[in-house]
Amino acid sequence: MKKAVILFLSLSFIPGIHAQTVEKVFPGIWKITYGQTEKYLPSDFKEAPAVEWLSKLPDRDVAPFDLKGIRFKETPKGVVAEWDMETSEQIYGFGLQVNTFRQRGMRRDIRCNSWTVGNVGFSHAPMPFYISSKGYGVLVNTARYVTFYMGSQNKLSKAAGLAQELKGVMEQPGTSPAELYNRAYKPSDEVEIVVEGTKGMEIYIFDGPSMMQVIQRYNLFSGGGALPPLWGLGLKYRAKTTFNDQQVMKFAQYFRDKHIPCDMFGLEPGWHSASYSCSYAWNPKNFPEPGNFLHTMHGMNYKLNLWEHAYVHPTSPIFEQILPFSGDYAVWKGAVPDFITGEAKEIFGSYHKQHLIDEGISAFKLDECDAAYYHEAEGEWSFPDIACFPSGIDGVQYRQLFGLLYQKVIWELYRKSNRRTLLDVRASHLFASPYGSVLYSDMYDHSDYVRMILNAGFSGINWSPEVRQTVSEDDLMRRLQSSLMSAQMVVDCWFLNNPPWFHYDRKKNNNNEVLPNYPELEQKVKKLIELRMSLIPYLYAAFACYRFEGIPPFRSLILDYPDDNKVWQIENQYMMGDQLMCAPFIDGVSERKVYFPQGVWYDFNHPGKKYEGGQTCTVQMTTDEIPLFVKEGAILPLAEPVEYITSETVLDITCHVYGTPEKSFFLFEDDGETFDFEKGAFNWVELSWNKNKGKVSRQGKNKKQLYKISKWIQIDKL
Repeated sequence: MKKAVILFLSLSFIPGIHAQTVEKVFPGIWKITYGQTEKYLPSDFKEAPAVEWLSKLPDRDVAPFDLKGIRFKETPKGVVAEWDMETSEQIYGFGLQVNTFRQRGMRRDIRCNSWTVGNVGFSHAPMPFYISSKGYGVLVNTARYVTFYMGSQNKLSKAAGLAQELKGVMEQPGTSPAELYNRAYKPSDEVEIVVEGTKGMEIYIFDGPSMMQVIQRYNLFSGGGALPPLWGLGLKYRAKTTFNDQQVMKFAQYFRDKHIPCDMFGLEPGWHSASYSCSYAWNPKNFPEPGNFLHTMHGMNYKLNLWEHAYVHPTSPIFEQILPFSGDYAVWKGAVPDFITGEAKEIFGSYHKQHLIDEGISAFKLDECDAAYYHEAEGEWSFPDIACFPSGIDGVQYRQLFGLLYQKVIWELYRKSNRRTLLDVRASHLFASPYGSVLYSDMYDHSDYVRMILNAGFSGINWSPEVRQTVSEDDLMRRLQSSLMSAQMVVDCWFLNNPPWFHYDRKKNNNNEVLPNYPELEQKVKKLIELRMSLIPYLYAAFACYRFEGIPPFRSLILDYPDDNKVWQIENQYMMGDQLMCAPFIDGVSERKVYFPQGVWYDFNHPGKKYEGGQTCTVQMTTDEIPLFVKEGAILPLAEPVEYITSETVLDITCHVYGTPEKSFFLFEDDGETFDFEKGAFNWVELSWNKNKGKVSRQGKNKKQLYKISKWIQIDKL
């Protein structure tokens, strides 16, 4: 019987008539192709690689493992690829995973869905892409449903060999057969990947040799990271969905009167004449004179962001035009444009440009493109897998790509107008790095939100843990801190009459009740938002590194400290740029354990307090204190906070020096608004510290200077 089993397993991987090909497509990047190529692949829609920066990464010239040894087979389910991992490998990634950080031993079903049932891999932006602690990444270039078994299944041949291994020890006193069995039966070291419904598979391998360089290669192969407009790094406040123009302007004026920084106001579905599905036309009842409304808001120096989704309402001005270029199933009675066709892109895009973007709309919130089709009694939340589209793509593939293609259509409109934007989007997929967007979610667990910041850093996407309803004052402040320490600081009051610091209780907030200590809480919130504004030069430099070098601005500690195995399982701390470590306090707590990697770390709130690296410490902080830690040797540029960013803004910077910096810090300086930096219109501003003197030098072609360096503070001498 044992021989028969082994023979069956060995025969199961005879590849038939197909053979794989291995091609090195860029330094450190290989493509493996097996069988019949699919008509539509995610790579068909990506931007051109950032070749110049890709060529600067070190190339070992050899693949990280035996690529020709990958075993393929065809099954009724689809094509299977299999290879072996090393026992010590740790696995991370798979896009915006919600429930898990380490993926070794897991089954991941890559399926776009906002309802993250269980812990199976569903997400707003799941991706068939993972990275290994051994310094390589694996990307399956498909928009179909993919299942990854990451050492989660053992072959029967392994179990068949246990009888011999256990022979002679089964009768040891005090040891049960079950204990012996479990001791001998080790976890699997095999990877199995299943792409459903295909007769071929295309895989990209990204080499490191470090994990950081794997991510850099992926982001640069995608086209480089997105550089947001400078104003996109300030606060975004989203007003209640039922608000009319007067109510929106009232709260816009509130921020200005109270001198609370705010750069963008977001309007929710009520601005449409029809929503769910969408008209993309102003609601004449709530916004009878949209031109005057926009003029007033722009006069207060606000950028406007409009909520929408891409399901076109029958009353929309573009419905009849776009109908022939839409799928055969409606969603909320609306047409689903096929954004692979040039006609759908042109109709949808031209209307948005002429009637919204050219009128001064700075960004959009692209909602409901994440396919929440498991909700009870909400079957029309998305189109079904059996949907057909004019381009020939099927419902499964289009579901996976929908959010990516949607944001790409809108992003390209701004690019053609030479205006940068920062979109909100509910779904994404592979190769999204170049698009100026931030993902968000209806989920609201604080620990999930923080974990998703780390996982987003493995995947070329930005994630925003927005603030909505909270359960206490402490919960509000801790959530605001997490939002501050993310790609975009957002307070989303789509269901609240007032900001959450008026009252955290939803019912009382909507009854216009305020907390007894509301003025004090408001000042705490203002201080936090001002800190975000102070960090803008530092954050802008981090995003510039993302754009040019592919280094994610928010990322897991494992990318910066890959040789420290203590960070391999830390899912509630992360780096913000090169010099700041974030350790969010979850759910309003005032104490937590923080692990400090190698070196010396300064408490941002109390620079005289230091922590030696290589240890875990119990840290206590009040809600007035931000859980940020500064790496020794840092030059941290902090700006005098402003209430908003305009084209004329010049930020006044104080450089805080921690220890004795051996390296310079480089600020990025351009016009902050356009894509002219791609033509060389930018400066690198070098900040250096030598013999107790700060020095500044500028190199580049940009005539405008975003920053004025006013003073230097040496923290150790305070």
